[in-house]
Amino acid sequence: MDTLNYIEFITTMILAMIAGVGIGIERQMKNKHAGLKTNALVAVGAAIFVTMSHQFSNLDYVDESRIMSQIIVGVGFLGAGVILKNNGKITGLATAASIWCSAGLGCLAAMQMYFELIVSTVLIVCINLIFGALNNYIYKKNNKNKD
Repeated sequence: MDTLNYIEFITTMILAMIAGVGIGIERQMKNKHAGLKTNALVAVGAAIFVTMSHQFSNLDYVDESRIMSQIIVGVGFLGAGVILKNNGKITGLATAASIWCSAGLGCLAAMQMYFELIVSTVLIVCINLIFGALNNYIYKKNNKNKD
């Protein structure tokens, strides 16, 4: 991929931010520890690093994809910070996964895979909304049966 011009760079960063906000707003509405700002920053940060790696694409012995593998590992540590164990109950797994997905969205934006970015963002938000509600329903039903 050639070096981005300013318009392409701005477009990439704004779309990464919007994707991160899309995930973050759902997390924020559920009052989770990592919400709007965190997911937006993770998506934009991932897009920045992937975009920077494009500067080295024409050099010998350079593999641009290595930066994405490091983003995956680095964001894993960030996500681990929101996973908590309290009174035998583990919380924050979905938020950690959402942070990880936000990084993936930033990578898609930086690769200018805009269709994939839109589909993935919608899918992730739907998973959090629909399966979050289903998860709560099942949890309440299971607790009701224990009584």
